[in-house]
Amino acid sequence: MSLFKKVAIIGTGLIGGSIGLSLKKHNLAEEVVGVSRHKKSIILAKKSGAIDDGSTTLEIIREADLVIFATPVNVIIELAPKIAKIIDKNCIVTDVGSTKEEIVRLLEKIFPGFVGGHPLAGSEKRSISNASASIFQGSVCLLTPTKKTKNDSLRKVRMFWEGIGAKVVLLSASKHDKILSLVSHLPHIAAFSLINSVPKEYLGFAAGGLKDTTRIAASDAEIWTQIFLSNRKNVLKGIDVLERNLGNIKSAIKQNKKQLSIILNAAKKKRESVV
Repeated sequence: MSLFKKVAIIGTGLIGGSIGLSLKKHNLAEEVVGVSRHKKSIILAKKSGAIDDGSTTLEIIREADLVIFATPVNVIIELAPKIAKIIDKNCIVTDVGSTKEEIVRLLEKIFPGFVGGHPLAGSEKRSISNASASIFQGSVCLLTPTKKTKNDSLRKVRMFWEGIGAKVVLLSASKHDKILSLVSHLPHIAAFSLINSVPKEYLGFAAGGLKDTTRIAASDAEIWTQIFLSNRKNVLKGIDVLERNLGNIKSAIKQNKKQLSIILNAAKKKRESVV
């Protein structure tokens, strides 16, 4: 027996499409429908088997018992009031947004069954054509329940993520945003800044070092604009930390060979501890 009768995925791109494929692979839903602003995305999602049916309008989500927002943060906030008018009050709602405080604060007021979520999976690539049923296997999914979160909603959302292969970790929305500002958002800022520091005419000489450290700079600019702005306070603090560490290296290069070696060795050891 499936965990859900009808799952509606708002946004049939890389993550939304991968969720659909995973739901179908693990038989967690009797029916999966998708919503996208782009008809082409719906056609490709159906062709790939990620959804059973799709539409560019929201009416298709009616009678869903699980709605998953798989869109940028600003689109989640924009669509939430419209979706609340269509779905049943008992419908469980979750999301995959990269920041949580703003989303959780607003959506738990609108949806009684809301559970904030963020799967730590994906890539710099976009679109349903890059979706995969195995993308969440062995990954971590962060859920951000509050005092208002219904136990049954949390239980089912947790079962859903564990059912498609993710390990679930519970965090407060504020803790989530603080952590992700450093382990996810700051690396993107560093990658964007680094690639912009290299003259275009020099890129033909780029080897593994530049390519590896700037891979995520190929991520979608609009999505990351929304992520940075929705977590502005924490992101700015992270930039302060990065600037301070760059300053330490700059000073050591100028006048202190021993201190430079200490800084680089400390960084090496820390990086080696990352699994």
